[in-house]
Amino acid sequence: MSPNTRTYLIQGLLFVVTVITTTLAGAEWIFGNLFVYVDKPLSWSHFLQGFHFSIPFLLILTVHEFGHYFTAKAHQVGVTLPYYIPLWFGITQSIGTMGAFIRITTLVRSRKKFFDIGIAGPLAGFVAALGVLWYGFTHLPPPDYIFTIHPEYERYGFSYPQFVYENAAGNLRLGDNILFWLFKTYVADPSQLPHPNEIVHYPYLFSGYLALFFTSLNLIPIGQLDGGHILYGLLGRKRFNTIAPALFVLFATYAGLGLFRPEEFSVPDDEAFFTLLGYLFFYIFFLYICLGRVADNPRTALMLSLMIVLVQFALAYLRPEWDGYPGFLPFIFILGRFLGVYHPETEVNEPLGKARVLLGCLALLVFILCFSPKPFVII
Repeated sequence: MSPNTRTYLIQGLLFVVTVITTTLAGAEWIFGNLFVYVDKPLSWSHFLQGFHFSIPFLLILTVHEFGHYFTAKAHQVGVTLPYYIPLWFGITQSIGTMGAFIRITTLVRSRKKFFDIGIAGPLAGFVAALGVLWYGFTHLPPPDYIFTIHPEYERYGFSYPQFVYENAAGNLRLGDNILFWLFKTYVADPSQLPHPNEIVHYPYLFSGYLALFFTSLNLIPIGQLDGGHILYGLLGRKRFNTIAPALFVLFATYAGLGLFRPEEFSVPDDEAFFTLLGYLFFYIFFLYICLGRVADNPRTALMLSLMIVLVQFALAYLRPEWDGYPGFLPFIFILGRFLGVYHPETEVNEPLGKARVLLGCLALLVFILCFSPKPFVII
């Protein structure tokens, strides 16, 4: 078996497994249950319903990756077909995948090529997400659909939200972004629009929302994310390497805002105080680890970590109603330690023309439309 054949088999197998895992995950979100749940596990018929999630979600993901792939091929850059990453826990809900990636196998020597390859994926995926969301919001099931998912709601009728959420805990609510809000406000039939706590049971809405979320993450202009390629192409190495670390520090500052507040340290209990102090030292160490490859030396990384914490304390004191989103902290760790904040240098650094600058502005607009400061809220 040749190396190419072996690679194709691995890629094909990963894709098939990802179809299965995203279908399993989709069914679990639709029906609010697990396949391994002992009392009332999901069945084969439920699995088939999961395709209503996996097909649109993987369609958007595939369009995104092939946007990169075909653009790289057009620039005669060596590139692999997508590698899909299946992920299904079985004991808790997931989305069935960690996404997909393509490998660039030859050196990209030009800013222009990096820009084109970077921007093609999110723009292509964004167009596909628009189609899925349009279909989802214009083909909403009747309001009593929710009673097939939660038959316990039926006794309250369509007034169920004022009863079932009164003492509810653990509900997942999707945080609005601008585009999702526009669809809910101007495209959907208000009489059929589900309660925000129930959107996860509507597979086309949920898959479209996830696509917007991942598009916004990809467009963050840092490192070798798609947004990093775009910003590097627009600005060049020197200005990018000044702006990207500053954006990373701002992102980390926002994510951890509100984790610690000055008034929390005025507890009369010494044990509680030292426990909280221990958490704070761990958090500072976490930031130090994330910033280790951003700063030029360990001392600078430590100073930046302390500066972030001081700014967060100051903002928590001055504006106690402000909160960040700790859910971004794992992504900050991945960026800081693995994906990197800086961008590899290119030999050819020609400036981009007006058309590409306009495309860069369009990518910024897409990021603004798709980004949610608090994408997933547990209530």
